[in-house]
Parts: sequence; C-alpha cells; structure tokens
Amino acid sequence: MTHVRINVLGPVLLEVDGLPVRLTPLTTRLLVRLVAAEGEAVPVRQLRRDVWGLADEPRHQAQRNRNEVQKRVLELRRALDPGQDGTAARLLRTEQQVTVGGAETAYRLVPRAEELDSARFTAVVGEALLAPPATAAHRLAEALGMVRGRPLAEVNGEAFAVDFVRRLTALQDSARRGLVRSRTELGRPDLALPVAELIAREHPGDPDAARTLEALRTALRARHGAELLRHAVPLPGRQVDVVLVQGDLFDQTDANLVVGFTDTFDTATDEDVVISRGSVQGQLVDRLFAGQRRLLDEKLRAGLRAVPAVGTESSRAKPRGRRVRYPVGTTVAVPVDGRRVFATAYSRIGNDLVAHSGHDDLRASLDSLWASVAVNGLFKPLAVPLIGSGLARVTDLDRGQLAALIVDSFIGACRRYAALTPELRIVIRPEDLGRTDLSPVERRFEERYGEAVAEPGGRPVVERVAEGAVAGGAEKVPEPFAGADLAE
Repeated sequence: MTHVRINVLGPVLLEVDGLPVRLTPLTTRLLVRLVAAEGEAVPVRQLRRDVWGLADEPRHQAQRNRNEVQKRVLELRRALDPGQDGTAARLLRTEQQVTVGGAETAYRLVPRAEELDSARFTAVVGEALLAPPATAAHRLAEALGMVRGRPLAEVNGEAFAVDFVRRLTALQDSARRGLVRSRTELGRPDLALPVAELIAREHPGDPDAARTLEALRTALRARHGAELLRHAVPLPGRQVDVVLVQGDLFDQTDANLVVGFTDTFDTATDEDVVISRGSVQGQLVDRLFAGQRRLLDEKLRAGLRAVPAVGTESSRAKPRGRRVRYPVGTTVAVPVDGRRVFATAYSRIGNDLVAHSGHDDLRASLDSLWASVAVNGLFKPLAVPLIGSGLARVTDLDRGQLAALIVDSFIGACRRYAALTPELRIVIRPEDLGRTDLSPVERRFEERYGEAVAEPGGRPVVERVAEGAVAGGAEKVPEPFAGADLAE
C-alpha cells in the first residue's frame, strides 16, 4: 500500500512513500482547501470560489470551470497514488450533492489520522492533557515537535481556513501551557521556562502567562542558591558540569575535596609558623579530623610511602617543619567518611618557611590531581578551592585566571578519563568574590566550544560543540607526578 503523509502544521508538505511530492500552486491550494473542510464534502462551485477566486458564473461557462477543477483533482489523485493501488480513491472521494439547481459534484478528503499531521496532533494533545505529568510532558513535547510553523501557512487569513487555523492555534497554545504545567509538576522549571517565555511573548497582555513566567524564574533563581556560574562540558555520551559557587569548601559535604599542600606535606599549625591555621590546609585538621593532626599525618605518610622523595633538608638548613621533599604534583587520596580528600602538592616551601609556586607548578599538580581522582574519586562531585590564591600565591595569575586554568586543565582531563567526576565545583570564599573576575572562565568556554548562551533560568551553558566534543587538552602527566593513592 502507498504510504501518504499530508503535513499542514506549517508550509504544506505532501509525502508519498517517504518522499516529498511537488505540487503546482493551484493543486496545493486545492489540497489545503479540502484539508480545511475537516472531512466535509466541498462542492465544485465552492472550490471555484475558494481555490480559483472565481465568482458564480453563468451556466454556459460552468462546464469549462468544472473541467478545470476536475483537472486539478486528477493531478492531486495521481500525486497521492503514483502506484495506482486505490489509495487516491480511498483518500479523495467524488460525491453528488442535491441542490436547488440540481445535482452537483463535490469532493471529500478523508485521510486516516496517521496520514494527516493536524489530525495526529489533535489526538495526541487531547490524550496528553488528561494524562499524568510524566506522560503528559512526553506526549505534549512529541506533539509540539510536529509543528513546523503556522497551520495552513499558504492560505492563512482566507475565510475558508479561519476556523481551522484558529482551532489548531488554540490547541497548540493549550499544549504549550500543559507542557509548562507538567514540567513544573515534575520539578523541571528549567525545561518549562523556554516554553513559558514563548507563551508570554505571543500573549503579551495575558496576566496568567506573565505570572507563570515570573514564578518559574523565581524558582530557578532560588534553585541556583550559591551558584555563580554553571557550564556543561559536552562529551561523547555524557555531560560534565563545571560550577563556580561562593561558600566554604568544607561545607561541600556531598563532594570529595581538594586541599593544596607544599612539597613537604606539613600539617603543623602551631603558632601559625609553618602552616597558617586560617588556610584551607590549616582548617583541614580541625574541620575533618576533629583537631587530631596525628590521624591526618598517618594517612599522609601511608600514601607517600610509594612516592620517591626528591631530597631531604638538614635540621640546620630547615630547623622548623618537615624536611623530606616530594615532587610538586604529588597527590595523596585521603579517605574520610566515605569520600576522599585529595592532598596535592602545588608549591615548594623554602627553608625560610615561605611557599612559592607558579603557573607550571600548578599545571603539573592539577594534571596529577585529575589522574588520582579518576582512580580514587568514587565518581563523586569534586570541590576545589581557588588553588594558588592563598599564601603560596601563583603571582603570575590573578584569581580569575587561576579559575580559568583549573577549568582548562579539567576539561582536558575529561577527554583522557572516562569516569572522572560528574561535577567540578570551584569554591570561592565570599570575602574573595569581589576581587575575582570570572570573565576568563566564560571566555575559556567560548574559545573551546563557540558561542556560550544562557540556559533557561540564566545559567550559562555551552550551545555549540566543537567536533570531537572537547577541543584541545592538557599535556600528558609525567610519570613521577602520577600521585600516591591511599587505600581505605
């Protein structure tokens, strides 16, 4: 059997056996006129008025005009049924109507629901509006996906199409509002928002549309909480989020943590001489080990046993603090309450107890960090402070550039490791926020992926993706910096 699809939810498109069929303009108008009749028979005289724009003519001219109608009907039937298997006779019927002037020929188009997109659209929307939220959201999105533009676009505004177009337009509006409602009930205001924006734009004076839109925006703003920025890193078959938040690193209880150390892995905060008690490294003992520095030291020593030292200072040269030095980039995965603290050496501490680091040191430590997270991270979110902005400051980069470097290194690592983390969360202290320009991070995403656009709700998200999902990438991690992993 011939498979016919008549599409009128936008510019008219006739498909036969999956291929588009080209119709002449008059035959297209004839098809549209019959569709607009919604299964009713249309007399030849009415077709002449609506399709050809001809007024009622004298009897001696009527036959000639009837022949013109029959010619276009024959063309349409041949288009509908190129194999001549009876499809045209089923779809387009010829009937006789009794009128005051005698019998008159009429034509009736009777496609099945699956053969006419407006009929399928009507049926799907009608069922979906009565369905539970999840089913409704799926079916309404499916129905709205059928719409390619204004219904009966070629004859929009003509009298015979007004009621048909009005009904479909109203149904489309109901489908959109139902989709907003169901997605909201499912807890997805982010998916509901673009549809609500479209409704409000098309109905600028509708108070319900305006209230719904504002409620969704309010819900999304509240959901962001402390978020400052969110980007999606598109990867083959998966997506990883990069998030910047303001807050306290140790409040990120759902995530593994990263804590920067010096190359001697000192933990002593006595008198704030070796390690500052107020630093992230200094807070680690109090916040996660209840002040028991010895417990942290034991875990660090266990992880460092497999890492060759690069040297040992004498007590005369370095009277305070630890004296065994490890390669910058060494990372120890410390288990704490079902998650990990990744202690990574990104700076060198001098014998004068002043720490020094630079761009290359930070890059090496980040590369080693990602390698350790890929093995020991349990595929949990990873919370990272703005490494390099504290006492061991990376002086050749400002805070925004440090954040961009962390992001750039992480994106490169995502390409190397299939299961790194579902989310990188860079935590910025509220007191540092005013001194941190986040535009370098935005520019980094634009450079990698193209145009960064706002996701519904105001969250930035990458829209265009470079071929291969991730452009660029960090250098290979040197073997000595592969890190030390401590089993639980």
